[in-house]
Amino acid sequence: MTWRPALSPYARVRDCPVRKRTLLIVPERIVVLSAEAAAVVALCDGSRTVPEITAAFGGADGITEFLDDVKERGWLR
Repeated sequence: MTWRPALSPYARVRDCPVRKRTLLIVPERIVVLSAEAAAVVALCDGSRTVPEITAAFGGADGITEFLDDVKERGWLR
């Protein structure tokens, strides 16, 4: 089965107007996302596979590794 990343039920993405950044809010932690990371996480809605997400960014390097890292932290399912 192909993984279709989605945010974990306890993770939330919010825009921070003060910092003008996107935040990933998880229990006991707030992660300030870069613009690139926020764009990748925005596509993690459970409807796209990792290759589809990577293709949306022209096959850019590091996306698969980023998604794997975020999944290991429990922020994606």
